[in-house]
Amino acid sequence: MSQARSVLRYWLPVVIWMAVIFSASGDSHSFQHSSRILAPLLRWLFPHLSDAAVDQLVTVARKCAHLTEYAILAVLLVRALRKLGEGDLRRWSWRQAWWAVLLVGLYAASDEFHQIFVPTREASMRDVMIDTVGGIAGLLLFWAFGRWRNWWGDTGAG
Repeated sequence: MSQARSVLRYWLPVVIWMAVIFSASGDSHSFQHSSRILAPLLRWLFPHLSDAAVDQLVTVARKCAHLTEYAILAVLLVRALRKLGEGDLRRWSWRQAWWAVLLVGLYAASDEFHQIFVPTREASMRDVMIDTVGGIAGLLLFWAFGRWRNWWGDTGAG
């Protein structure tokens, strides 16, 4: 596979996913806007929920979205880093996984910095931590699935 095709195949998904995350940190995905969708749905499903409970559930859904979007980013990053290393792709590399976690944390921090400039958003170190934990969780799930499928060879470590 040519170098350009390899870069496109492994790094383009990373860049596209980063753009998706970046677009989600704008005004249109703020709490005020997402609660306009989730709150009516929750009130329809559970008409006896208090406003405070609805707000809490919307917040939980938003934080789960953070975990998920950064879990996906971490898996895409480790996939690209594994190809970049061109080592034995049958073996898992915790070193590459930790590089992916570092990149996830840095991107999460840059995303929160971006939100400083969005009037309906606010930056939060807690969100950076949630995003980073999401990246770690995604990699652990990816590692466990790969071990179960025997993608990482005999030991599943390396």
